[in-house]
Amino acid sequence: MTTAPSTEETADERAGILLVDDLEDNLIALEAVLGSLNEPLVRARSGEEAMKALLRRRFAVVLLDVRMPGMDGFETAANIKRLDQTKDVPIIFLTGADDDSGYAFRGYATGAADYLTKPFDPWVLRAKVNVFLELHRKTRQLERERADCDRLRTRLSALEEQLSGDTPPDLAALRAQVRELRRLAGAGRAR
Repeated sequence: MTTAPSTEETADERAGILLVDDLEDNLIALEAVLGSLNEPLVRARSGEEAMKALLRRRFAVVLLDVRMPGMDGFETAANIKRLDQTKDVPIIFLTGADDDSGYAFRGYATGAADYLTKPFDPWVLRAKVNVFLELHRKTRQLERERADCDRLRTRLSALEEQLSGDTPPDLAALRAQVRELRRLAGAGRAR
């Protein structure tokens, strides 16, 4: 079941899905399977294009073909995992059923979260991708809540400074600040 993106998420925050394959037919098939998830699908026809896309925006998951000309899927995965900005993006390798049996081991060794052979079951792929979309949403929610907590701590510290000062505090101003802190704390719980 797909969870609709939060109304707080902008288009830039939505969980993109990066599809990396050098064959047009494979990209079309992936789009057909994943289109119903209602998340941005971004195509890359090479490892180099994939890296550029990953540096431009956040992705919830990368579906990465193993065999591509130039930078293959393993090299691309190694580069993704090497960069601080992209190292936590999960990768699902996709490869032909007739490929070397050692590819799965190599894929996991380069940091893959999962490995599927083509032809894959569309329901299984959609379910796996949906898990990563949900994890991405939860991670973004935790990041927002952490930022809210940091703002609350900053405001509380400022309030404590006012109360520990030599001059008597302005009670009306303090009450307004307490109401604002309660509002901020309540907004965080309402998510």
